[in-house]
Amino acid sequence: MKAMGGEIPFQLGRFLVIAGVCLVAFGLIIMAGSKFSFFGLGRLPGDIAFRGKNFQFYFPIVTCVILSVVATLVLWLISFLTRR
Repeated sequence: MKAMGGEIPFQLGRFLVIAGVCLVAFGLIIMAGSKFSFFGLGRLPGDIAFRGKNFQFYFPIVTCVILSVVATLVLWLISFLTRR
């Protein structure tokens, strides 16, 4: 049985670094996507947009679902690759 004194902080640190890199990459893709419209994110069919006389309401439901599925697959892949 291994001593748990040094391994848990190391694994937590590694997880936080990987999560941080993924978040930065995801943020850059989203920022670039809004400027260059990669994959049509934010304006997909099924996204709810309502324009009234004095206001606008926009809820990108389909975009949220797609991003959720992609994030789930990425996290599953990271979990699968780090299993021992």
